[in-house]
Amino acid sequence: MAAQLLKHNDSPPFADHKDLHKVIDATQLGNVPWQCLSVQYAGEHPEHDTPPWMGKEYEVWYRDPRMMAHNMLANTTYKGEIDYAPFREYDSSDNTRRWKDFMSGDWAWQQADEISKDPNTHGSMFVPIILGSDKTTVSVGTGNNEYYPLYASIGNVHNNVRRAHRDALVIIGFLSIPKTTRKYAHDDSFRLFRRQLFHCSLSAILSTLKPAMTEYEVLRCADGHFRRIIFGLGPYIADYEEQLVLSCTVKNWCPKCLAHRGDLDGSGNLPRTREHTDLLVSEHIDSDTLWHEFGIVSVLVPFTNDFPRADIHKLISFDLLHQLVKGAFKDHLVDWVLKYLKLTHGTKRGEEIMSDIDRRIAAVASFTGLRRFPDGRGFKQWTGNDSKALMKVFLPAIEGHVPQDMVRAFRALLEFSSLVQLNDALTRFHHYRKIFETTGTVPHFSLPHQHSMTHYVDMIRLFGAPNGLCSSITESKHIKAVKEPWRWSNKHNALGQMLLTNQRLDKLAASRLDFAARGMLVGSVLSRAVAALKRKRARTVMELADEVNVPHLRRLIRYFLFSQLHPNDPRSPEDVPAASCPRHDGRLYVFNSAAATFYAPSDPSGIGGMRREQIRACPLWRNVAARNDCVFVNANPDLEGMRGLEVARVKCFFSFKFNWVTYPCALVQWFDKVGDCADEDTGMWIVRPTVHDDGTPNFAVIHIDTIYRAAHLIPVYGPDFIADNIEYFHSYDAFRSFYINKFADHHAFEIAS
Repeated sequence: MAAQLLKHNDSPPFADHKDLHKVIDATQLGNVPWQCLSVQYAGEHPEHDTPPWMGKEYEVWYRDPRMMAHNMLANTTYKGEIDYAPFREYDSSDNTRRWKDFMSGDWAWQQADEISKDPNTHGSMFVPIILGSDKTTVSVGTGNNEYYPLYASIGNVHNNVRRAHRDALVIIGFLSIPKTTRKYAHDDSFRLFRRQLFHCSLSAILSTLKPAMTEYEVLRCADGHFRRIIFGLGPYIADYEEQLVLSCTVKNWCPKCLAHRGDLDGSGNLPRTREHTDLLVSEHIDSDTLWHEFGIVSVLVPFTNDFPRADIHKLISFDLLHQLVKGAFKDHLVDWVLKYLKLTHGTKRGEEIMSDIDRRIAAVASFTGLRRFPDGRGFKQWTGNDSKALMKVFLPAIEGHVPQDMVRAFRALLEFSSLVQLNDALTRFHHYRKIFETTGTVPHFSLPHQHSMTHYVDMIRLFGAPNGLCSSITESKHIKAVKEPWRWSNKHNALGQMLLTNQRLDKLAASRLDFAARGMLVGSVLSRAVAALKRKRARTVMELADEVNVPHLRRLIRYFLFSQLHPNDPRSPEDVPAASCPRHDGRLYVFNSAAATFYAPSDPSGIGGMRREQIRACPLWRNVAARNDCVFVNANPDLEGMRGLEVARVKCFFSFKFNWVTYPCALVQWFDKVGDCADEDTGMWIVRPTVHDDGTPNFAVIHIDTIYRAAHLIPVYGPDFIADNIEYFHSYDAFRSFYINKFADHHAFEIAS
């Protein structure tokens, strides 16, 4: 910057990085300083051989959650994306209840009812504080650098805001992680102290919110209006291990209900409640009985007991990432398939079959938003994104290698994970998973991660759509709040530097909002045009026919023009005499991709549920091979789902002018549906390329407006092994029939089911 400004006899606004940091530190916008809480064991000490952990002081760093909530409520970028009151939403077509954002759930409604009963708080806006915590390791290679961040959000912002890294989820603390020598690591007293430290720390950090839980305070909101605010503790985002600590529940028990750990999926299980636990403890039932008969750690008191209207068992939220994606799918079903194959075919043959499954996964064609697996599922470090991506392609890969009921068990779990007809999918999953028991793969089913699925229907009614409270949100936040600040530090006493980095980032975010509100960020001082290199493409019909190897392209364009100019003519263009069809032999323009924009309220979607995706038809993709995506084409808008759609593969996009009208087109190869409904085992429709009587592909030119969105196809592999040399870019050409992958994303599931 200094070099650029020197020729203008000007100087940069900051002398160096120290000067920049000094200005940021002096900024008061978004300034919520860090505070330190020092904690030490205060219980009985043994007379001899005192464990070292008893004498240590443990630091808990935190920021005032009340001030952080104030900043979120006042964030003007949330205007129109924040709910100031609970609501119930119904579908206008059939009057069915819909649950989406958090405030559409019954829990917020119930809390608002309780607040309204008090004359002093009647009419106040309810602001639920959503919390989340999860240990994370910043670097395995340089030692056990483990941190324990605590995050907070407010339930009023819409789910898409909380998921989109727009400062609606902030770090408010770093909890302490007590450590000791191997000699004392498994002592009951040390384990109890760690849990007590956790609950005491949370109670102390959140104490500033407590006064405003019973007496309102007036705050400015995102829309510029002032409102009376009442805070309350909302759902807690945590994985299963963390849920046990939060709810003071014994391992292998459910933190939400009283199901016995030996039969978690038994019927008629009552929900856990704060009142029930308090009653059992007050009846002086000994701690061993509470531990073994009820799964209660009675010597601990949850931090929520220090706050009004808070029951930790109700506040335990969904955990799609660890319970369904990493748990029931990856750790259970995927591993069970490998175990089944080895038990049934022997270790060597089982490994050969798994290698073929890996090749099938690697051979799946590219699709926007779907990661590829060049080596199949055989990688050491599984991330949440790895597991979620594998779910979308795994089912067709095992079909033909495992029994029918295993395929159906996977289908039921995937449909449950897509949150459609949950009760039916769960019933089918419990029925078909028995195949793993009857084959000796699994001795008995009583698994907390799978049991959690029984609570999803109730939790959706309470908290809205699960994607707004998933632990993937906090895991993603680890990168910005913990891992990157750690990398930017000098690694010596890194926590202090990480705290300062987070504080500076918050100040910059607040300053950016203030600058934008003052009109100071209009335009860009560093904007410049970037020239893009374009591959030379055909310019005439004959050149394009040669390029795509479709000699009769000219005739297809004439059929297209006839259908465009005579939309009400009942005849098929192929039946019209050639002399009667319009003719275009002039110039045209070829494009490597087209963008489809559609309404699809799901994870990849932006504000308001709108999604934009690129459909590609280019002769060279990433300097490897050609890429020609498949699409859904509107054939009959009066029919729902796949019955009103056709599937085609795009050979190229092009446009031309005829009688001064521009026609944006696509040359496509048609696919036919196999059967009148989806495949019974996989739940996916099967299609195959359409051919003429002479065996040549069935091509057509269609208007680009008839394309709905991209489609993803996965081959029907059957029982045979696939060739070792098949690559992903061979997929659409090397196989004869394909599944329409309805698990590619939420919207594909809706239209392709």
